Amino acid sequence: MTKVHPNVVARATEQPRLAVASASEQHRHDPEVLTVWRKSLLFNCNGFTVFDATGNLVFRVDNYASEYRGEIVLMDSCGNSVLTIRRKKLSLSDQWLIYNGDACTKPLFSIKKHVAIRPTKTLIYMIPANSGANGPKYRIDGSYHHRNCAMYNQQGQVVAEILKKESNTGVSLGNDVFRLVVQSELDKCLAMAVVIVLDQIFGPGPSLLRNWSF
Repeated sequence: MTKVHPNVVARATEQPRLAVASASEQHRHDPEVLTVWRKSLLFNCNGFTVFDATGNLVFRVDNYASEYRGEIVLMDSCGNSVLTIRRKKLSLSDQWLIYNGDACTKPLFSIKKHVAIRPTKTLIYMIPANSGANGPKYRIDGSYHHRNCAMYNQQGQVVAEILKKESNTGVSLGNDVFRLVVQSELDKCLAMAVVIVLDQIFGPGPSLLRNWSF
């Protein structure tokens, strides 16, 4: 099997910003390219393992099959909670709330599945939870099944992409290993939260939350 993660020793990551960069910080830098593995490193767990471009562990999601609590926790390499993702209670459509750390009060963002009568490329929207209808909005277009998605800001600029990943010899690594390319405008924690929600709505197999709703 092609090696997914070149470094096996995890390192601590810097404290996430959990916010969109200010205008003075939005000058363009090289995007950060993460490798997302749709697999937990722990036995008998479902989840994700995420590495940076040098092969160091950045994020992890480990949901024990026998200990579902109705939420998904995005952790850093040391196991500290970065974001908690919960499905909104009594929502008529797929709607998810993103919380800071392991808190479950005052959500930071809301992610909602796009529903339309006519076919559309738009999959979901993400807006700050306290901004109201006129707040900044992100949309995600494309196909998660084919690992070909782009996340756009209100100005129509691409701030993150989900893309297929190939080995150095050009062999596709399949849908369980793919790239997450994040521009400097967007926090990589939020980009990973979008991946998790996309996987819950459009991914194959059982949801990490099964039929839980809140």
